[in-house]
Amino acid sequence: MSAALPMNPTPSASNPGTASLHQGVGRKPPRNATTEPAWVKYTLIGVALAFLTLFLFVPLVTVFYEALKKGTDVYFAAMVDADALSAVKLTLLAAAISVPLNLVFGIAAAWAIAKFDFRGKNVLLTLIDLPFSVSPVIAGLIYVLVFGLQGWFGEWLREHDLKIIFAVPGIVLATLFVTFPFVARELIPLMQAQGVEQEEAARVLGANGWQIFWRVTLPNVKWALLYGVILCNARAMGEFGAVSVVSGHIRGQTNTMPLHIEILYNEYQFAAAFAVASLLAGLALVTLVLKYWVEQRVKAQVRGAHERGE
Repeated sequence: MSAALPMNPTPSASNPGTASLHQGVGRKPPRNATTEPAWVKYTLIGVALAFLTLFLFVPLVTVFYEALKKGTDVYFAAMVDADALSAVKLTLLAAAISVPLNLVFGIAAAWAIAKFDFRGKNVLLTLIDLPFSVSPVIAGLIYVLVFGLQGWFGEWLREHDLKIIFAVPGIVLATLFVTFPFVARELIPLMQAQGVEQEEAARVLGANGWQIFWRVTLPNVKWALLYGVILCNARAMGEFGAVSVVSGHIRGQTNTMPLHIEILYNEYQFAAAFAVASLLAGLALVTLVLKYWVEQRVKAQVRGAHERGE
């Protein structure tokens, strides 16, 4: 006659599954590392919204309020002033020259760094980041030292009746310096992540360098390229420090929009200053809308690639 089995068997080393089952009874499931109580989430959201309201939304609304406080007649009179129109044209001209040049530089630098190994690669990366660490004022002083009348090339420039400092070429050079990292810095990480497999496959199939660039590389980076161009353009239009040093603040000739706003404000022409500032803020808002649109397109592209299993 067999012995009766115990009604409540205790877990033993010979039955680890039963031991684990008994140990897990009554325990709460482990909480995800990113899961926090609701009050923490809403507190962080509230802090972020308060910060944005205090330092972004309120100043932005104030700019448009002050610009229109004295009426639309004063507002439009400030906008069509000859000096204001000259500042707008010079700002757009500097951006129109510097952005395409930075586009070419950014593509070339990103292609070289991401697709090739060469001596001095890390040095090139460091130099690309230089404008992020050097004050724009220092950049302007460097151009004055090199191209000013008392600078290294000053005598040669006088002999050939060329003027760079306190003229449009100096403003373009200063704008180029402070904006050239933006396109390259958007493209380099993406190109490095993509690798060179597709380019190598195209080469094996008989494509030449230009065909590889236009049909393989460029389509893969087009949204990052557009994103970098938008950021570069925004910085070009809003640059103050470097341009202020090399411009000379000549009314109607070398004043960009930020410089013109500063002069109007220092002369206590607050309505006119805020009117021009509202135009610059409006351009910034357009840039943000374009930036958001590009980000959504990039997300849609990535989502589509995941759905296709790429």
